[in-house]
Amino acid sequence: MRTPLPSLEGVRTWINGDPLQGSLAGRPAVVQFWSISCHLCHESADRANAWRAKYEPQGVAFLAVHQPRSEAELDTGAVREDALNEMHLTQPCAVDNDHVLVERFANQFVPSFYVFDREHQLRHFQAGDKGYERIEAAIERVVQEPAQAQVPG
Repeated sequence: MRTPLPSLEGVRTWINGDPLQGSLAGRPAVVQFWSISCHLCHESADRANAWRAKYEPQGVAFLAVHQPRSEAELDTGAVREDALNEMHLTQPCAVDNDHVLVERFANQFVPSFYVFDREHQLRHFQAGDKGYERIEAAIERVVQEPAQAQVPG
């Protein structure tokens, strides 16, 4: 906990646009790892999309990362199709075929969710198909927390 949001640089393909790290400044962020072949990822998609619909207007940035688990999942077109039509992702989604973000996050599981506060410090991590209420409680906490006062440098 309290580790910084890793850099998003180095991903070759983004669906729904490439988020600029600066555009996330001062905003809580939720990063969701998923995979085409993960049935739990697809089962949790509606819940994750409901969080996005509820909290994005409150300033929370949502990002998704496709984590291929086999060579068959490296087909960018298939990932795009699944992201847009099955998962219904509208947020930026990294197609992380080189595992750039997987390695930076040291992510081992799909689905998994990382909740970062306004200063981009990790506040909650959850993997698997349990604990959705804890994820939403963490999102709610970081939304309610005031931004820390900026000290002039």
